[in-house]
Amino acid sequence: MSHPRVESNATALNAVRLAHTVVWAFFVACIFAIPIAAWRGDQQAAGWLVAVVAVEVAVLMANRMRCPLTDLAARYTDDRQENFDIFLPAWLARHNQRIFGALYVGGTLFALVRWLSA
Repeated sequence: MSHPRVESNATALNAVRLAHTVVWAFFVACIFAIPIAAWRGDQQAAGWLVAVVAVEVAVLMANRMRCPLTDLAARYTDDRQENFDIFLPAWLARHNQRIFGALYVGGTLFALVRWLSA
């Protein structure tokens, strides 16, 4: 028989992990959409996407480069593997900021070049 507190923590952790994954997917979609919008000539959409992701970057910077959902997830487990707080493979969780940071900067630069050349 499981202890109710353990089940409650597991349920809460899974809810946080799911929310974190959905938020992550939203920002990844925004990052991928930046160069697509720029390529299509929709600089306004590209600009909004850059701004939306910039808000997330500001949140991360204000929180020592950690998502606030990571701190929330930590309340429900002692696990501290790279992906304890999100439904991602460990290697992707470990390199997430480097991979998507580079894609964000690259997409933003591409959008800027397209805007300046329009």
